[in-house]
Amino acid sequence: MRNTLKKLIPYAVVGVMSGATTFGAFNYFNVKNHDSDFNYFAPKTSDAKYASFNMAGVGDDFVKAAKMTVPAVVSIKNFSNKKSRTSDQDMFDFFFNPFGGNPRQQQQAPPPNMPTGMGSGVIISPDGYIISNNHVIAGATKLEVVLSNKKSYVANLVGTDPTTDIALLKIEEKGLPYLNFANSDNVEVGQWVLAVGNPMGLNSTVTAGIVSAKGRSIDLLSQQSKSPIESFIQTDAAINPGNSGGALVNPNGELIGINSAISSKTGYYEGYGFAVPSNLARKVVEDIKQFGLVQRGFLGVVPLDLSDERTVAAYNQQKKSNLKSGDGVYLIEVADKGGAEDAGLRTGDIITKVDNTAVSSYYDLSFAVGSKRPGDKVAVSYLRNGKQSTVNVTLKDQTGGTSLRSKADLSVTEKIGSEFEPLSEKFKTDYGLTSGVIAKNVQDGSEMSKIGIVDNYIVIEVNGKPVNSQKDIEKILQGYSGNVQVKYVDEMGRITTRGFKMP
Repeated sequence: MRNTLKKLIPYAVVGVMSGATTFGAFNYFNVKNHDSDFNYFAPKTSDAKYASFNMAGVGDDFVKAAKMTVPAVVSIKNFSNKKSRTSDQDMFDFFFNPFGGNPRQQQQAPPPNMPTGMGSGVIISPDGYIISNNHVIAGATKLEVVLSNKKSYVANLVGTDPTTDIALLKIEEKGLPYLNFANSDNVEVGQWVLAVGNPMGLNSTVTAGIVSAKGRSIDLLSQQSKSPIESFIQTDAAINPGNSGGALVNPNGELIGINSAISSKTGYYEGYGFAVPSNLARKVVEDIKQFGLVQRGFLGVVPLDLSDERTVAAYNQQKKSNLKSGDGVYLIEVADKGGAEDAGLRTGDIITKVDNTAVSSYYDLSFAVGSKRPGDKVAVSYLRNGKQSTVNVTLKDQTGGTSLRSKADLSVTEKIGSEFEPLSEKFKTDYGLTSGVIAKNVQDGSEMSKIGIVDNYIVIEVNGKPVNSQKDIEKILQGYSGNVQVKYVDEMGRITTRGFKMP
């Protein structure tokens, strides 16, 4: 044992001396040269940080934005007489799952006092104005709004715009928390965003992500509008059924978009969410509040999207032409006395730019023009025979006017959203009808559309009176303000009577 200790003593002494030397050297450099760098290891830099991601700074911003946003985001319950696939199914999934949702889900009648659809909304003023999606409120006979503090209200529908998928509601309350619109043109790809809504019935849910892209067109609003305007903000913040109509905000808690759609094979989040940019949403709600309807300008053209190769190929086959696919919008037709014709645009021109917006597709054109009002002027750049030119076009409404109008200025057919053509006497005889007119150009989201009438349905009575011309309908409903009863024949020959309140 004693021999073993004698052998270990030299190692212990060396260890102690080595440790003392190291400790002494460390203290020598610390005390004598405490301001110097250990340059033989690495140069000192104030910018160096650990590679692990510290969320402290960003987290504070997220907490602040969430606290500002959550109280201003509401849950919206849609009660209607329509059948729904599941009681908690957001209408978002019905419209925006491009694969049609789960085909095994069967339609079922909703239980009494149960909503047929659920979504979200954003309070945008302290006196109770709420913005949401058109598809969230579509077909509703009653709309219930539930605040984050669980207080519940019955909401009035102020107006809706299927073209942009925006709707405006109102509840009777004061002093409500609300969000301010931010300028969505200033949104940058890669910046942090929060999505706030009520997915899957989970109230006041906040998810975070970044802006993945801007100006996305995903050909989804064509399911509810013949002239959709799409220029979505794409985000990877998780969005699921129930988020529709909720807020997309920046870290300052400012509203930059209204969450509207997902692209998914399952109907649930797969990394792609889309929001209507705040600038477009704000323009729509301002129009609805001020005029009762959206003021939208039109060029007066029939466009062909050159970026859609299949559409171009089909057009070439039909017209025996040789158009090349690529960027821009080809003018198939220019309407008589429209803004485009007045400015000198002609069939065959290719529009490449509107103001400062490059036009690569139909959706670029629809957004650049559709966000303007009648009477506004836009600079349109176009190609003709390979030569680039620019003209100023004064936009007009669908009736060819340039002035702003309110609901009071609309004709009867504009108010109810359909035009009518008379039936031939032979048709009446063949089908045993004594009266009737054919519905034409039925507008999306109009009163006629809401009661199930589409193009080529036959209206035989209005308010119990037979109709044989558009003038008959205008005479019956001119100045009328009550409930309207419409009897019509559908494509299967079934006679149905439905009604609406005259707008």
